[in-house]
Amino acid sequence: MASLNLEGTADGNAFIGDIKDKVSAWKQYRKAAISGENAGLVRASGRNMEQFTIHITVGPRSKATFQLTYEEVLKRRLTQYDIVIKVKPKQLVHHFEIDVDIFEPQGISKLDAQASFLTKELAAQTIKKSFSGKKGHVLFRPTVGQQQSCPMCSTSLMNGDFKVTYDVNRDKLCDLLVANNYFAHFFAPQNLTNMSKNLVFVIDISGSMEGQKVKQTKEALLKILGDMRPEDYFDLVLFGSKVQSWKGSLVPASQANLQAAQDFVQRFSLAGATNLNGGLLRGIEILNKAQESHPELNTFASVLIMLTDGEPTEGETDRSQILKNVRNAIGGKFPLYNLGFGHDLDFNFLEVMSMENNGWAQRIYEDHDATQQLQGFYNQVANPLLMDVELQYPQDAVLALTQHRHKQYYDGSEIVVAGRIADHKLSTFKADVRAHGDRQEFKTTCLVNEEEMKKLLRERGHMLENHVERLWAYLTIQELLAKRMKAEGQEKANLSSQVLKMSLDYQFVTPMTSMTIRGLTDEDGLEPIIDKSPDDSQPLEMVGPRRTFVLSATQPSPTASISVISKLPNQVTGVDTDPHFIIYIPQKEDSLCFNINEEPGVILSLVQDPDTGFSVNGQLIGNKANSPGQHEGTYFGRLGISNPASDFQLEVTPQNIKLNPSSGGPVFSWRDQAVLRQDGVVVTINKKRNLVVSVDGATFEIVLHRTWKGSAIHQDFLGFYMLDSHRMSTRMQGLLGQFFHPFDFEVSDLHPGSDPTKTDATMVVKNRQLTVTRGLQKDYSKDPRHGAEVSCWFVHNNGAGLIDGIHTDYIVPNIF
Repeated sequence: MASLNLEGTADGNAFIGDIKDKVSAWKQYRKAAISGENAGLVRASGRNMEQFTIHITVGPRSKATFQLTYEEVLKRRLTQYDIVIKVKPKQLVHHFEIDVDIFEPQGISKLDAQASFLTKELAAQTIKKSFSGKKGHVLFRPTVGQQQSCPMCSTSLMNGDFKVTYDVNRDKLCDLLVANNYFAHFFAPQNLTNMSKNLVFVIDISGSMEGQKVKQTKEALLKILGDMRPEDYFDLVLFGSKVQSWKGSLVPASQANLQAAQDFVQRFSLAGATNLNGGLLRGIEILNKAQESHPELNTFASVLIMLTDGEPTEGETDRSQILKNVRNAIGGKFPLYNLGFGHDLDFNFLEVMSMENNGWAQRIYEDHDATQQLQGFYNQVANPLLMDVELQYPQDAVLALTQHRHKQYYDGSEIVVAGRIADHKLSTFKADVRAHGDRQEFKTTCLVNEEEMKKLLRERGHMLENHVERLWAYLTIQELLAKRMKAEGQEKANLSSQVLKMSLDYQFVTPMTSMTIRGLTDEDGLEPIIDKSPDDSQPLEMVGPRRTFVLSATQPSPTASISVISKLPNQVTGVDTDPHFIIYIPQKEDSLCFNINEEPGVILSLVQDPDTGFSVNGQLIGNKANSPGQHEGTYFGRLGISNPASDFQLEVTPQNIKLNPSSGGPVFSWRDQAVLRQDGVVVTINKKRNLVVSVDGATFEIVLHRTWKGSAIHQDFLGFYMLDSHRMSTRMQGLLGQFFHPFDFEVSDLHPGSDPTKTDATMVVKNRQLTVTRGLQKDYSKDPRHGAEVSCWFVHNNGAGLIDGIHTDYIVPNIF
């Protein structure tokens, strides 16, 4: 599912991606690129939503890091789900990491991970994998030495695929997930008897198949014939300039027939042009005649597979006529699967033909593993279990249903249907499945397990509600795109309009839309709304309802990073640790600091807008002293952000994040990666790291501090930073808010203080004269564990003389 979020950090400023129609997005990107600005663009590179291209432009003398977050619907094939990560850093990486977390409501039955570029010994050392119950985990974190192609080499051996495979427990015939009036129905029955099949291969033997392609095709056919079951029937059709068949009718897959067919495959030679229409019609005729003359074969699953590497050049060559001929000849009786070998063909034509006849098309890439690609495709359709599968729902209870009729269901696969449930109809919602199995009818009814759904909503409510609906939207857009491929005129325009609207509504990159970095100066006046530090690793998170995962992949791009020429001083305003307040003063390019010493449980006002009621408050927690008499530090253990104008509330603790807690809103985990939007407020949760809130022209960051072995602090706590406040009210109040508008200070009379290693000075600020000390504090906004040192003038006695009033004036009764 190409639902993407591209974020860029350039010269300390960070920007979030924005989905637009593809024309506007391209204009914005090109304008930025021509101007030499940092820019990013993500656009669909094909006719569907599964492939996309990323364009990156980095301005001169600047450094940029881009982070891509995407969603993908994992499709079950051959009894498992696969997630494949392309690994090709082209250099040794000091911190390289792939971190996979899996949550499956049904429980995980198996989990594995492999890297094509690793030996078995090195894989055992570097890949850690485990699963229990509903959770699974894979971690790949090679050292620089383990990445080297040889002990003294500076080149990397990491060049290939990192593949995670897993499946879920299948105790039930089907599984229904319902959330927020949307449902997802997963149908993958087990322990059914394989159906016998009628199989015809239609193979292109035109001159363009010469060389490696025909060699690999023959190798795959020989292996496939060797794997056929005795109860199957089959035939082979070859087409070049002329059409020929091996037998001209279906024959049983006896040992003698299979051996004769393999001899035929080894002997056939290439001949002439490409009579694709003739070859397909001959294959269809063989299947149709067999069903007419042998009624018992009607209970078998008929399958037609065609392979070609070119376009029709002999016989009927008009594509629209070929589509019509094939459609009329098959008449909806069996599926057609088209395999396109290489790139010198019209793959769109093959896709439309397959979709019109209940199958799908697959491209076979010209590579050393083409034989395995062909076998891999056949294995997906080799074991039909059911025919004429229909998933039925109460007509008055369901709206906007995705495809729910399938010609065949194959072992190891899965059928997924999604839709909307009408208001007040959940109590009558169910799913009936009807199909034909091996010489018997198949019937089952699926009901919603309300207790299990309540439990899931408690565990993953926010993810479940979001992704069940997004799965429905994704499947709907896919089906609209499929219809659009064969439509013309006004019908095509209407379908394009529907795809564009849904793509913008659900923020999908599709052939109608593209994503640009939001924050570039352009005709729309967009400005940065998020500022956060990019990660230096490549984490991958797989969370959410079954097989609808949020995948967050971050990989530093060495080609897009240029050394920073000059470095600005730390420009941070925030509060962290015990609690230390840091105030950056732009006019002075300097910072002021102060501490607040209060008891655990006290709630302090950090930001308060007297006009709108917007507020940020923080509650202190204590840190147990290591020995009697030692100072017990206090830290922020709870933060509350409230915007009464939009009824928005956000409560953040080191344990979780609650949206609108007063009205029973969803609860988020720090293990989640999510972007939330509500009435102009954007909340970005960055897994195990930080949270960014953009509201009313202001951007805040909340940093998560986790304790670790040897840490002086014995419980988790939070830091709070103001990233952008230039558009906030000049009447802002609070321990931090009062410093959002300009003020000045003067420092003089620098001299050694009571601590000879530190400098004291006299500061005049707000018409007051204070004694201040030059010192260092830590800014953890970029590195929550180690922080970065900030040089500042420290104001003693709880900021007395610097803050308005006294510090106890900022104690408030509750978090909102």
